[in-house]
Amino acid sequence: MLCDQCKARDAVVHLTQIVESTVTQLRLCEQCAAARGVETTVSTPKHPLGDFLKAVQQQALVPSVESVRCTFCGMSLKDFRSTGRLGCARCYASFESNLRELLRRVHGSATHAGPRYEGPQPAHRQKANTVLELRDRLRRAIEQEQFEDAAALRDQLRGME
Repeated sequence: MLCDQCKARDAVVHLTQIVESTVTQLRLCEQCAAARGVETTVSTPKHPLGDFLKAVQQQALVPSVESVRCTFCGMSLKDFRSTGRLGCARCYASFESNLRELLRRVHGSATHAGPRYEGPQPAHRQKANTVLELRDRLRRAIEQEQFEDAAALRDQLRGME
């Protein structure tokens, strides 16, 4: 199909304009579309994972390092570079020096600098377990139509929460 404007080149852009109730369709070649201000090339947005994988691919490794393999799953550094994924949890220990260098280049540091995760205190865990157990007992009491026991369990739960 030829361009509606220059009638010389093939149309690659289909432009539909709706003004009030009138619909007009234009088929334009790349040059005529650019002259009207319509962008014909679509750029892909940058994604941090793409940068990470590019860093993995560009990591300079000496040939002897390529022969290093995980003792558990058998994955090599070459496999890691091509997929961007490690094979198992033991790969972290097998490739530690290379991963540290990669993390240093990608994140600026090989050590964690953010807040640390602190699990719940034992008292909180015990209370949560007790609440879950009481809710389960309450559910079973209601199913068995033991409403007096259910009311007592409900009151106990309200006191804990």
